Amino acid sequence: MLPYEKTYHAWLEKNISEEKHHRRREILEKGLGHGTIEFLQRVWFPAVGNFDYLYPEWEVRDFNNGFRYLDLAYMPGGAKGGVEIQGYGPHGRDLDVRRFKDLCWRHSLLALDGWTFLPIAYLSIRDEPKQCQQLILAFIGKFISGEVSSTLTPAEAEIVRFARRLLRPFSPNDVARHLNVSDRHARRILYQLVEKGALTAASGEKRRRTYQLR
Repeated sequence: MLPYEKTYHAWLEKNISEEKHHRRREILEKGLGHGTIEFLQRVWFPAVGNFDYLYPEWEVRDFNNGFRYLDLAYMPGGAKGGVEIQGYGPHGRDLDVRRFKDLCWRHSLLALDGWTFLPIAYLSIRDEPKQCQQLILAFIGKFISGEVSSTLTPAEAEIVRFARRLLRPFSPNDVARHLNVSDRHARRILYQLVEKGALTAASGEKRRRTYQLR
């Protein structure tokens, strides 16, 4: 069995066995949707390598005391991150007025309840998995940006947090502006982070022009 398949089945079984509410447990036992499975296999697992703090078909209450279900909830340390896979048929081409209004209510209620909500188009998962992986890493960075190695200096740690929030490689000028330091000083810190294995050069050989997380 491939690492993804083994990890996926263990993760899903763990969610089923630990769920005490019959509604969510029944949904999980029926299996996840095709779009969610494609997202996990082509985007989340290649980018993250695990399913820690990720919960499928997460149950939330709405203002009418009813129940709604997020495709995936990401909740490290009590944070509230939601990922929804948007199929073109039910969310785009075939969306009628009633469903459109309900979708807007759904997003609004989640936002008011403190959720950071990330909708991802199924077509993007299929056609642009690499960009989706970058998006997920930036999404995760919003919740774990405070967790950095204790071996880093304060300036180095802030650059790592800065890098986690970006969807692109960054230059020494970007870092200089962010830290309000000189370009030369920014290059010195970036060099140290490369030496420590936290960053790698994204472009440039003899003179590195941009950097990214390793």
